[in-house]
Amino acid sequence: MTAGELRVVRAGALTTVQDLGRPGYAHLGVPRSGALDLPAFRTANRLVGNAEGAACLETTATGCAVRPSRTVLAVVTGAACPVRVEGRPAAWGAPVLVPAGAVLDVGAAAWGLRSYVAFAGGVDVPAVLGSRSADLLSGLGPAPLSDGGVLPLGAGRPGPARGADAVPHAGLGAELVLPVLPGPRDDWFTPAALRTLATGRYQVSPQSNRIGLRTLGPGLERSRDGELPSEGMVLGAVQVPPDGHPVVFLADHPTTGGYPVVGVVPRDSLAAAAQAPPGTPVRFVPLRGRPLTNSPTRL
Repeated sequence: MTAGELRVVRAGALTTVQDLGRPGYAHLGVPRSGALDLPAFRTANRLVGNAEGAACLETTATGCAVRPSRTVLAVVTGAACPVRVEGRPAAWGAPVLVPAGAVLDVGAAAWGLRSYVAFAGGVDVPAVLGSRSADLLSGLGPAPLSDGGVLPLGAGRPGPARGADAVPHAGLGAELVLPVLPGPRDDWFTPAALRTLATGRYQVSPQSNRIGLRTLGPGLERSRDGELPSEGMVLGAVQVPPDGHPVVFLADHPTTGGYPVVGVVPRDSLAAAAQAPPGTPVRFVPLRGRPLTNSPTRL
């Protein structure tokens, strides 16, 4: 078993190191962070024989290219994209042996937005508060990849590729459908605004990032003036800033905020949000039996 390194040939639009994140520090103002599409992340690690939480690369839209200093088993999951090893086509969603000095090129996403690139042994950057994840809000963890940069590889023994009958991914169809549990501040909005949230036509904004999925569409009218004292925010919270456009908080979201939260998208539904590129139609669906109404509902 030998360690090694990855040299960044092409960093792509935004490629970061991610693992399962750093939960348990919200009281200190530190977001959870971590991979946005957890099913794709976990699948990638499983396919190369890593522990569930081993750090890998999360690409955005345009992929990346890296050159390992040692032969390493690698796999690409998440957003479907062309994969090449030293210029030759390789499989997406199946492990491939990358020889020492060869370039693993992860191409632009043909479906979805974020791909996950796992290597046997993991990406062995130093852990901060127990995690190797890059947090774009607080600045903790390694910086996003840049051309010419170098990342350490953990020890891993190259071997035969491990196959899988199927590689699951979050199904993103013609639109992004997000279930919403109402509250805790749905009573800050008019009945018309709550109907608009449930029936309105929204799109993913180009301003979306790892902090939140921003939307374009009809604004939500408040039923009261003023602002809330800052209060705790959870993953999936649908916060409504003064422009009225809902923002769905993702992994790098702030731990507190003063804008009202009209509802919360359950964590299991956020993987699809991580794969929705700008312009994707968005539909918010109140959970069955829990219609969005003006009520004292609290989470």
